Amino acid sequence: MLIERARAKINLTLHVEARRPDGWHALESLVCFAGEADALTLTPGDGLSLTLEGPTAIAAGAGDDNLVLRAARYLAALAPGLTMGAFHLAKRLPVAAGVGGGSADAAAALRLLARANGMSIEDERVMAAARATGADVPVCVGSRARMMRGVGGDLGPGLRLPPLFAVLVNPGVPVETKSVFARIGLAPGESLGGGAHPTVGDSASLHQLLPLLRKSRNDMEDAASVLAPVIGSVIAVLSAARGCRLARMSGSGATCFALFETRHAAAKAANVIRRDHPAWWVAATVLR
Repeated sequence: MLIERARAKINLTLHVEARRPDGWHALESLVCFAGEADALTLTPGDGLSLTLEGPTAIAAGAGDDNLVLRAARYLAALAPGLTMGAFHLAKRLPVAAGVGGGSADAAAALRLLARANGMSIEDERVMAAARATGADVPVCVGSRARMMRGVGGDLGPGLRLPPLFAVLVNPGVPVETKSVFARIGLAPGESLGGGAHPTVGDSASLHQLLPLLRKSRNDMEDAASVLAPVIGSVIAVLSAARGCRLARMSGSGATCFALFETRHAAAKAANVIRRDHPAWWVAATVLR
């Protein structure tokens, strides 16, 4: 049995540059990954199957549309004779939550199949299967901080960011990415015109990184907050936490994050929020 962790993807920034003539949206985003993760195992063998357990397993679904199976089928089509097997997913991350949970699971499936078949995760067939599976899957294959551009497949080099002590909060309201883009309402060929993304390089400290993050934004936050007004409440709660240096929505929502200078400050804030909002999913974590 082989095992991989499918770590939550956090968009520290997310600029919607424009809607392309083909209808896809061109994005620019600084992405990093949390300690919070699903766990995926593979028992190599004949056939292909998936079983699930965990608190968000029902919402994820074990049918043919699950991204784990979709990614495996794409890779099998590109690599004839590929050894497949039985996947088992322990699903803990919230679903439709802006943390790329399904994409992280698909990327973990590709890493497992690569290991089982002696392939590098940088093999073009692996990355082609990732691109075919979903826009966020390619960046999740490597699961390291980097800039992501275009519709997800244009990846910058890995970045060395400082450990970012964070609190993640999801209020339990699913937000569909397609609906958020519809609310933004760009026509094909139209630009949002929100200003260029600041250049981000390796950073030794949170104090060096914060000014760049504050010059950036998440262009999906306002539209998502109209669809799910509780997002505004989550950001307000995080912003009010003692020691919070930045609070923002991740991805298309509804998960939001706050950054803190120390692990202790993040843990204390998480405990208070968890006490005051017991229905919310709350995690103190480290983003890298």
